[in-house]
Amino acid sequence: MKKLLLLLLVLASAVASAWATTDGVKYEPVNDINIVNLWIQDRAHTPEVWGSQPYCNTYARTAVMHDGFIYIARSNANTVIMGTDTLLQSVVYKLDAANGHLVKELPLTLDGAIYGGAVLSSNTVGVDNFGHLFIAPYTSELATVSPIYLLDGETGELELVAELEKGDVLARCDYMDVMGDLTREEAECNIMTVGTSSEVIYRWHADQGSDFEGGFEGDPYLAILDFYPETVTQWGYGPVVKMILGEDEDTRYSGELFYVDGFTTSPILYDVTGTKVDDFENVDPALWPMDVGANGVCEFTLEGRNFITYVAAQYTGVDEATMVNKACQSYICELGEGMTLGGMQRYWMVPDELGAMSDGGTRVQSMNVEYGTDSEGNEEVTLFIFKCYNGMAVYKIGKNVSGGEEPGVPGDVNGDGEVSIADVNAVIDMILNGNPSMNGDVNGDGEVGIADVNAVIDLILN
Repeated sequence: MKKLLLLLLVLASAVASAWATTDGVKYEPVNDINIVNLWIQDRAHTPEVWGSQPYCNTYARTAVMHDGFIYIARSNANTVIMGTDTLLQSVVYKLDAANGHLVKELPLTLDGAIYGGAVLSSNTVGVDNFGHLFIAPYTSELATVSPIYLLDGETGELELVAELEKGDVLARCDYMDVMGDLTREEAECNIMTVGTSSEVIYRWHADQGSDFEGGFEGDPYLAILDFYPETVTQWGYGPVVKMILGEDEDTRYSGELFYVDGFTTSPILYDVTGTKVDDFENVDPALWPMDVGANGVCEFTLEGRNFITYVAAQYTGVDEATMVNKACQSYICELGEGMTLGGMQRYWMVPDELGAMSDGGTRVQSMNVEYGTDSEGNEEVTLFIFKCYNGMAVYKIGKNVSGGEEPGVPGDVNGDGEVSIADVNAVIDMILNGNPSMNGDVNGDGEVGIADVNAVIDLILN
């Protein structure tokens, strides 16, 4: 009887659609290097699924991939009633990087209390070079400090690392970058951010075992005088900075070179004196961003080659190769000799589209990579791309990468491509017949039981 009631309950529910799909594009190899889309969840390919997720929100602005998971930060996501008080709490959503399935929500706390309430209190989520996740808020042109917090990726607990003094020049700062070890236990650490609608950049440095101080010969800020195009005199909205790993052990985490991408510019490479090192002046016009409305850049290496990924277009753009309107993609290019922008070779534009819905002006497009090897020991790179309110995708890059098949749907126990009553029956049969398979372990606790039946029901109902 209990089984019958359970099945009737599920039959009355709608069938869940696929959690993620692939972008459907077969990318041609370039210089013996291949790329495949592992999965994509966005407005263009899975609009119903994407639109139903809590991280499809204009306050969920940044995301990062780390150690098999994706972390998406949404400021003030939850409303919490405590006595007579109504509090806003920020949340980090933890997803499985293998398929985009939501693993858990991490309501953020600080010193045992709810963290949130302030404007864009978790505007940046990121990871340092030693695997420490961090959260940083937006700070206004009136704020004298920029706080940064360590994030526990299991509990959502925050720990204050530092309140970084801005000094005598105050500017609004949206997004933050970290290089080295935030804890300063294993290496030095450098932190940077950029002043919105200003010519100011901020930097803080700490040697291993030391506290943070101003990163420009003791000062925390520096005015940039050299832009490209030359008609630009300051950064635009939501600018981002991305520090580059040094080439030897002494400079590995020094962040002496960094890109700034600032809405009114394409990515520009600077050194710590504020001197412009490289820009798009000598870049083939076909490799220019189709529009500069979004900001984001990432470098990586593969098989001795140096690559750069940067935003090709935000909501509008025309791919010069196909003359087709595209939105929210990134270019992947190999840098020229001497790691120059001017000698870049375009490899791919990914994805074909994430979406074309305005995110209210967040400007940022998150992207980062993780390194690995295939079964034969060849290097592989996993690339993650996230655009607020539009979608996200994961790509594998390497000599022997393959795939692009539809990713497994969480809860699809019988493998028919959807989550339905048939999957509830499949789990129940496994339990009753004592013949479980790990595909029936829907909740990932290492065994097949009634909790997995409930997990499938939750997927269908939600």
